[in-house]
Amino acid sequence: MQVQAFEAKLAETAKAVEMALDDILGSHKLVSGTPHRLLGAMRHGVLNGGKRLRPFLLLESAKLFGGDRAGALMAAVALECVHSYSLVHDDLPAMDDDDLRRGQPTVHKAYDEATAILAGDALLTLAFGLLAEIETATADKRVALVALLARRAGSPGMVGGQILDLAAETESLSELEIARMQAMKTGALISFACEAGAVLGTVSTEERAHMRRFGDVVGLAFQLADDLLDETANAATLGKAAGKDRGKGKKTLPALHGHGWTRDKLGDLVDEAEELLQPFGERGSLLAQAARFAATRTR
Repeated sequence: MQVQAFEAKLAETAKAVEMALDDILGSHKLVSGTPHRLLGAMRHGVLNGGKRLRPFLLLESAKLFGGDRAGALMAAVALECVHSYSLVHDDLPAMDDDDLRRGQPTVHKAYDEATAILAGDALLTLAFGLLAEIETATADKRVALVALLARRAGSPGMVGGQILDLAAETESLSELEIARMQAMKTGALISFACEAGAVLGTVSTEERAHMRRFGDVVGLAFQLADDLLDETANAATLGKAAGKDRGKGKKTLPALHGHGWTRDKLGDLVDEAEELLQPFGERGSLLAQAARFAATRTR
């Protein structure tokens, strides 16, 4: 598939996810009674555009294994709620202290710091409610999704990676330690997307592990590309501040090894991702395109 055709498919999925998010934050019983200001901040944090790559990976992984589209979309929305909560908190003054996110004021700038914290909390808890109410999934699958997201988003995953990232501003890390931090901070939710899609379908234990590894590879590629963009792109292109990681002393693999090494590594990761999808033949082509997109994106 040509790059433009893939990006059109990604944009189509992003629109579907955005519409589902808008609908849920407008009328779903799980947000009924939410104070107006809090709901506004939640909407600001989640309905602000973005590539929606994680939901795309979940939906395509579910499709690969025959998962129900409606159930997969609900899981994808739940995942995007968690991802958006993490960005709202990541932008706070105590964390990365950013004023822009996707070209718009961050939630704590558009509202205030306390409201941003609570909006992030609300999006996180909403996600688990949505997973619990996937009507087309069996109870066993819903429990599996809740447990998987709790691990990937929690202290052994994204939250743990974030605290390692903060500590790394003042500590020296080896290449292995940096890779572990990135796998937790960024890779964990991407890995969840690919594995959760498999959970929603009919899948063997081996195939589920296969998709987990595919998600790990795509997650590392996404973070490497993100770190490279932070050093090479500008704020107008990124929609957020650029060059902050090196300025704050954050440890990244591009900073450790240089841009040339990083681009070579990204190529290796794309190769591995495509190899992991070979058993699925043409059915895995969109996921292979997603891996390539994660590694070669320019914003």
